[in-house]
Amino acid sequence: MRAIAITDFMLTPQLMDLPRPQPGPDEILVRLYAAGLNPVDWKIAEGMLSDGVRHRFPLILGTDGAGVVEAVGPAVTALRPGDEVYGEFQDVTRGLGSYAEYGMFTQGAPVARMPRGMTFTQAAAVPGATMTGYNMVETAKVDQGQTVLVSGASGGVGQQAVQFAVLQGARVIATATADIAEYLRELGAAEVVDYKAAPVAEQVLALHPEGIDVVLDTISADPAALDQLSRIVRPGGHLVTTQFTADPKELASREIVGVNLKSPPSPELLALIADLIDAGKIRVRIEAELPLEQAPEALLRNKSGGARGKTVFEI
Repeated sequence: MRAIAITDFMLTPQLMDLPRPQPGPDEILVRLYAAGLNPVDWKIAEGMLSDGVRHRFPLILGTDGAGVVEAVGPAVTALRPGDEVYGEFQDVTRGLGSYAEYGMFTQGAPVARMPRGMTFTQAAAVPGATMTGYNMVETAKVDQGQTVLVSGASGGVGQQAVQFAVLQGARVIATATADIAEYLRELGAAEVVDYKAAPVAEQVLALHPEGIDVVLDTISADPAALDQLSRIVRPGGHLVTTQFTADPKELASREIVGVNLKSPPSPELLALIADLIDAGKIRVRIEAELPLEQAPEALLRNKSGGARGKTVFEI
């Protein structure tokens, strides 16, 4: 089967011809038709999991995918051949991922039936970013009437966090440049601040001198940058980041709940998200649709930042 894989960490991903995986008793084999790009994909290629996590080479890249169940093991009861599914297919211990013609997962893994009416390309853009956006809002206990800043609202996770916070009844401030500001307003953002115009914290305090309730951060890899955002959170508020740059103890000393989010995926959450998509309450913006062969170049572009939605590979 065609797959984008690496033969060692820090090497350039390549298109390879690899054996099709064979499902065990409780495993499901899926013919994948689309795979979604996430920053974790190039981070894995660069060795993010090299220490302390078993891995096998060649290692197929890619986490998010969508396709049709091809075969199931005799112990599988939840799915059957012909079911259209979407979810997370990365398994570094076995060298498996979603950038391939076939993916495989164990029953109970974060894979579920696709939202009705979605194409494979659309469904492959959903899993990782949407589950993370949902978990950020849930972890921050976002509630009716709160004011929430989404830092990094232009990206895939940020766009989803905006929508989930709006669904909870919050007033959302999104950070973005002018080229995507109107789209974020369509998603429900009440205010958009251009992070290139002036420091975000200064702009938010100019709008809300009393501070805000929640910061949802997807981009502050520098602890100092996150600290500046934390200064706009009122005592009793929450700060949740996906970048693992928060200092929960220091934030607690200021009566702020700080969380470095490790977003837990699950098939149940994917099923819930499918229902929300079916009801028209959540949408996903696809920035680029590319053939699988262009994945190595797309990963390099993603590493440089500036995403305005999801990139999806057609397989």
